Amino acid sequence: MYLRELMEDVQKHLGSEITLHGWIRNHRRQKDFGFIDFSDGTIFQHLQLVYDKDSEAFSEIASLRVGAAIEVTGILQESSGAGQNYELKICRFTLLGDCKEDYPLQPKPHSMEFLRSIAYLRPRANIFQAVFRIRSLAAMAIHTYFQERGYVYLHAPLITASDCEGAGEMFQVTTLPLDKIKGDVDYKKDFFGKKAGLTVSGQLQGETFASAFSKIYTFGPTFRAENSNTKTHAAEFWMIEPEVAFCDLTGIMDIQEEMLKFIVRYVLDHAKDELAFLDRFVEKGLVDKLEKLTKSQFTRIKHHDVITILKEANIKWEFEPVYGEDIAKEHEKFITEYFDGPVFITDWPRDIKAFYMKQNDDGTVAAADLEVPGVGELMGGSEREADYEKLVSRMDELNMDKTEMEWYLNLRRFGSVVHSGFGMGFERLLIYLTGVDNIRDVIAYPRTPGNCDF
Repeated sequence: MYLRELMEDVQKHLGSEITLHGWIRNHRRQKDFGFIDFSDGTIFQHLQLVYDKDSEAFSEIASLRVGAAIEVTGILQESSGAGQNYELKICRFTLLGDCKEDYPLQPKPHSMEFLRSIAYLRPRANIFQAVFRIRSLAAMAIHTYFQERGYVYLHAPLITASDCEGAGEMFQVTTLPLDKIKGDVDYKKDFFGKKAGLTVSGQLQGETFASAFSKIYTFGPTFRAENSNTKTHAAEFWMIEPEVAFCDLTGIMDIQEEMLKFIVRYVLDHAKDELAFLDRFVEKGLVDKLEKLTKSQFTRIKHHDVITILKEANIKWEFEPVYGEDIAKEHEKFITEYFDGPVFITDWPRDIKAFYMKQNDDGTVAAADLEVPGVGELMGGSEREADYEKLVSRMDELNMDKTEMEWYLNLRRFGSVVHSGFGMGFERLLIYLTGVDNIRDVIAYPRTPGNCDF
């Protein structure tokens, strides 16, 4: 039996003999009795095992070490001690996998940096039991939201010749012996016959499927060869990218707001124990923050008006806000506090946004970034440029090679319609949901500059 099954109908099993399999998380020994903190990982809660001198093999039980895997049979009973409602009185046990004395994950405080160094063991720590269960639940919530609304789930390619963002931050994929090549590389001799890399976004391929299914979404890994050592950047991360036909910028913002509230509500309803733990030990007020978001009305304001608010604020900025330019982290923080909630910043200057965004007549594009308190930018979306001539003109302005993008341009020639989409970094969402402030701690094995361990 697993702990999840046991706790789903615990009253039924009171007074019964049951058998469980799991690991020892802590072991408190006294002269004549002892307590074992036991978990099998199927729920966040642990079960206390108790034994005394009358227990069979008392000395053998007392010698069990933290980290060991055991099979234990005992009688489930109500607990008279503080901290738990039930406990298992051990009748007999079997040591399934012993644990050496140098086991590094002892029941004491450990720094997040240390836990990253033993990433293969950190899933056993309480904080990561909470974080990665919430990661699993949030992924389920995302699929549930889109599937219930008739979206088609697209598995966009991970290897591509298209640099969606045009920033040149792609990891190269090759079978050529680069260490032996001198001079220019002849990519015609490479595996794909052309230069290829790991995808930075599945958006462009998503647009092709939205032109057939109307509503699609991708949810998978993306890669950026960006040498950035911040708490919110990683070289490998997961993205959610819906594309919706017959939908303008206003419509896609409605979808973003509804989706985010759905995910947060789902996690609040399905991860009560995990959130209570994180609220207590990681971010005070986490649950209240999430509850507030589900009831918030998201503000929508133009980029130009945001700059005006920032300029009129009585604050000495580290980075002075400038019309026509991007905003800094300090500006994102201020604007969410100013409106006391999430904010869509719309109508961005064309020159600082991607080529595929719909061009407005005033030199802006129909784009919207969603700024969320405590995280900053969580989503970026736009109405896509559906006009063939305008898209070609914009690509020419940016000196983009249209040869490799002919298929994308053809979408504007073959039944083009108004369509929009957005991208949300899954790990940034998890930072918001868990209160854990470093992307390295919400992804199992982080890939960052100089780090590709495990």
